[in-house]
Amino acid sequence: MFGISEIAVVLIVVIVLLGAKRLPDLARSAGKSARILKAEAKAMKETKDDEGATGAPRVIRGETVGRQDAVDPRPDAGQQPQGRA
Repeated sequence: MFGISEIAVVLIVVIVLLGAKRLPDLARSAGKSARILKAEAKAMKETKDDEGATGAPRVIRGETVGRQDAVDPRPDAGQQPQGRA
């Protein structure tokens, strides 16, 4: 019987043989993702350090949008169904 390590080796070989065209793209996108993750982690750490110095939370102001209760979003609202004559 095959063990887990043998099955893993066979799967890796199959992936390399069948996906040889896509491996460079996968490696490139994995490298980009790692760089982005590293940059975001560094930015979060710097932001956390900056907030710790001031002690005040950062407030982001937003825009308030009113609701239109009188308007029905359905296009056929208010129309009577037309039957065959």
